[in-house]
Amino acid sequence: MMPRPPRPWPPGTNPHRIRNAAGLLLLFPLENRPHVVLTLRAGTLERHGGQVSLPGGVVDPGESFEQAALREAHEEVGLEPRGVQMLGALTPLDIHISGFRLHPIVAATTTRPVLTPADGEVARILEMPVERLMDPASVVWRTMTRDEIEVQVPAFLVEGTEIWGATAMVLAEFLALLSGSEDVRI
Repeated sequence: MMPRPPRPWPPGTNPHRIRNAAGLLLLFPLENRPHVVLTLRAGTLERHGGQVSLPGGVVDPGESFEQAALREAHEEVGLEPRGVQMLGALTPLDIHISGFRLHPIVAATTTRPVLTPADGEVARILEMPVERLMDPASVVWRTMTRDEIEVQVPAFLVEGTEIWGATAMVLAEFLALLSGSEDVRI
């Protein structure tokens, strides 16, 4: 799910100044089917406004990636950490446009969480069915222009929502892990 050609770090980027961020890929059951929580970021945000993302943000000093992912999910969608089971981490992903290294954390709840979007930050909370994301027909390609260069961008198109970029790459890794498993339960 990586754009072609991939975006390099901007010239002059200092790798020691890349900031760590954590995102929570939360699974939960809805009508006996696994779903994941995503957010539609408010269009007024300077970074990634109007895009679909995992709840997440910058890792504070002294915080683990898991702690940061839970804190950010609480701040952005009102997720109560009680009852959230941490399942593990996916591969860190560099987001060149914003200078972050995203550490995706997978977690699950046994019931559908009560969620509320944070004013000014989250326009809408999305509950995406995993089976729809796994459907090969949900993958589409778009042509975008970035810095006057045409880029082919893969995306998931599910229920009228387009998911691309880092969020799509994280979901693709997660779905690949699921499809290789013989016993997937939430």
